[in-house]
Amino acid sequence: MRLLVVCLGNICRSPMGEGALRQQIAQAGLAGRIEVDSAGTSDWHIGRAPDPRAIACAGRHGADISALKARQLLREDFSHFDLILCADQSNLDDARAIAPADSIDKAVLWLPWLGLEGPASVPDPYYGDERDFEHSWSLVDAAARATVQRLSATVDSGIIGP
Repeated sequence: MRLLVVCLGNICRSPMGEGALRQQIAQAGLAGRIEVDSAGTSDWHIGRAPDPRAIACAGRHGADISALKARQLLREDFSHFDLILCADQSNLDDARAIAPADSIDKAVLWLPWLGLEGPASVPDPYYGDERDFEHSWSLVDAAARATVQRLSATVDSGIIGP
């Protein structure tokens, strides 16, 4: 199973989502069975590390995202990844705009795909403060937990069995 977390610039929400997913995958004993990456729909920050506030926030929760580098979502990602987990509706629209016709459904709005109660989007904390990053972390962490649970319970996810 291959998952790609997507936000606008790939320096806040999606690297935190990648970190939270990696953490949950490891805790579930599924390391090596689920591949995780992140990308942004824009090209603004390609090659840059996550925002220092995102690195600090993830670090406070035990996830080291400091070595990640921003990259832009590519059309080819739709052939490599099984799911493209988008942080908000704008990211979903942008992702689907570049998707091959037969892969549009791979891009989903992450929180509603999981059926989580609460907001439909992970808000962008970039123009906010530490509280905004913590709020975004709480959402991606809950989403990561629910994603691992959902995939672990789905026979055709490719992560169940030998």
